[in-house]
Amino acid sequence: MAHERIYIDGCLDMMHHGHTGAIRQAKTMGKYLVCGVHSDEEIALNKGIPVMNADERYTAAGACKWVDEVAEGAPYVMDLDYMDEKGCQFVVHGDDITTDANGVDCYQEVKDKGRFLVCKRTPAISTTDLVGRMLLHTRDHHFPEYSELPYTPDIIELYRLYATDTDATSPRTPVYRYKQGTTQQLVAGRGPEDGQEVVYADGGWDLFTPGHVEMLRSVRKGGKYVVVGVHNDKTIHVNKSFSYPIMNLKERALTLLACRYVDAVVLEVPYSTTLALLKALPFECSSVYHGPLPLPAKDHGYEEVQHLLRTVDHHRFEDLNAQTIVRRIIARSDEYLERQRKKSQKANNEEMLRAAEVGTVPK
Repeated sequence: MAHERIYIDGCLDMMHHGHTGAIRQAKTMGKYLVCGVHSDEEIALNKGIPVMNADERYTAAGACKWVDEVAEGAPYVMDLDYMDEKGCQFVVHGDDITTDANGVDCYQEVKDKGRFLVCKRTPAISTTDLVGRMLLHTRDHHFPEYSELPYTPDIIELYRLYATDTDATSPRTPVYRYKQGTTQQLVAGRGPEDGQEVVYADGGWDLFTPGHVEMLRSVRKGGKYVVVGVHNDKTIHVNKSFSYPIMNLKERALTLLACRYVDAVVLEVPYSTTLALLKALPFECSSVYHGPLPLPAKDHGYEEVQHLLRTVDHHRFEDLNAQTIVRRIIARSDEYLERQRKKSQKANNEEMLRAAEVGTVPK
């Protein structure tokens, strides 16, 4: 049964497909979804310093196609008065427990009043995991070149779920795989309408930042149909080194699919955008877009399509990308290491509370 107004909240720090997966599930439980995002101060008090500031996190939340309204500065501990203020019947959270600075369940009051709904937590992804990858320079999350791992039936089903429309049910965003000069459809969806301008934008989209969001929003202005190409892990690593990409192909694809400014996704496109690539795309594209910052003098990957190249306008997040976020983490590595340590201790307490709630023995 779908309820009228549903509420979900979180830090949404370095927003990833774990966040958007919970948001998608919440949208299936109601008709209108309010997404609360905590302030920097509330997060620092209850969890540790966030990586992204409040404005960046609000922008990321607003870009998620299943969110109808962003509640900025939402309280970390949920209470009935705030739910009533937002006109929401129920609050949704994952099947784990989140505690405040005092170790108390943040949702205990609404649970006691029967106004709490549970969604499944997405495994193997969290902001803590991503910070750890940056601090430890790990690469074991990367998919090998030519790997079929991002295309197992289970993962393609995830693509289908994340490719749904704003109602989190109807098909919307088609997903394709580029391979050996052709594109293979993985997930069916809506193509462009008659007469609609179709354009192309590609990249790694690593950590899918508000910089990426603002670029795609700008590209989509005027009602364009935006086809987004995504590089594989090997291509990104060769061009950026370090431990990039921080997110693997599957993680980046799922995060992109949740964005309201994306109309079609093509996985594993080559670094260089050529006329042959454009011809192989599922829809004919009239233009190729890139961000507002100047391209290198050479080897930028767009040499063959210069006549089709368009640049988006400058915007407030134009300098925000995966490298920016990595620099933030490295610059304050001691603080984030301490945060990771405290998060581990906090997780142990939360596991014990969850075990007590469901009547099991903690691992």
